[in-house]
Amino acid sequence: MFQETRIAFLYCVSPVHMGTGTAVGGLIDNPIQRERHTDYPMMAGSGIKGAIRHDYWAQHEDRKLLNRLFGPENDASDHAGALSFSDGQLVAFPVRCAKAGFVYATSPLLLARLKRQLALANIPVDWTIPNLESGKSQILNPDLMTDNKLALEAYELEPKVEQAFKPIADWFAANALPVVESFAYFREKLANDLVLLSDDELHYFVVNSTVVEPHVRIDDISGTADGGALFYTENLPPESLLFTVIMASQERYKRGDSAENRLDATQIINTLIDGDDNWQALQGRMVQFGGDATTGRGQIVCSIVGGKND
Repeated sequence: MFQETRIAFLYCVSPVHMGTGTAVGGLIDNPIQRERHTDYPMMAGSGIKGAIRHDYWAQHEDRKLLNRLFGPENDASDHAGALSFSDGQLVAFPVRCAKAGFVYATSPLLLARLKRQLALANIPVDWTIPNLESGKSQILNPDLMTDNKLALEAYELEPKVEQAFKPIADWFAANALPVVESFAYFREKLANDLVLLSDDELHYFVVNSTVVEPHVRIDDISGTADGGALFYTENLPPESLLFTVIMASQERYKRGDSAENRLDATQIINTLIDGDDNWQALQGRMVQFGGDATTGRGQIVCSIVGGKND
């Protein structure tokens, strides 16, 4: 069905609210999307596709090429789009640290899922995923330690400086962020301050260390809070890193239409990633995802690996 596959890393520059649409209990009125079986933050593939489609829609008035790539907006039964986007899965999560401000935390499960998708996309990687016991951690930068402990939020873990972990951090720094001067600091930090936690420890932080913001409506006349209008919204924190799989097939068309001049899968995915005369390239581009766009939420930078970009 799909002839071309790429991996797109999604790096959060601002807080991001990809919401569930309704609260499911607890104190948060507007929670973010989470996987049912792991409770890890995620982004629905439909939301990723919709955000990228909208970004391209805003760049050009001609809807013909947009419909050829993403499918028709109104007459969806005519033909399917040629692009597919998987759910966004977490790769690294920023956690406050007593040293260096914060670290990028990952775990064996997150790395294993990414490596599996890279293999399916024919993107070879030469790193091995370490095993880790609960309460232990692996670091590259000894300056992250406080009294021989790794202090994350209010917790202390036993760290081990493990250079065998370095190929993973170096690969992330080279591939998961744009190779431009404005991201040089963050590429270096990712290479130095990537921390491997156990799946148990990572689960705690991704559940309890998201950004939760109170919102209140102000009465236009009195200038004071409107009673009963207080609610809490959850966001992924800035510096979170996720990935999605982009798949492309040859162009679809309505039964009975001519198959002449149809784009093949390589042309489809290259048009999306590298751009053309109608729109800018997705590679290295900032796209708005999710809700609360008018308050600066949802700014994500895309970095693509695979194909000629690998």
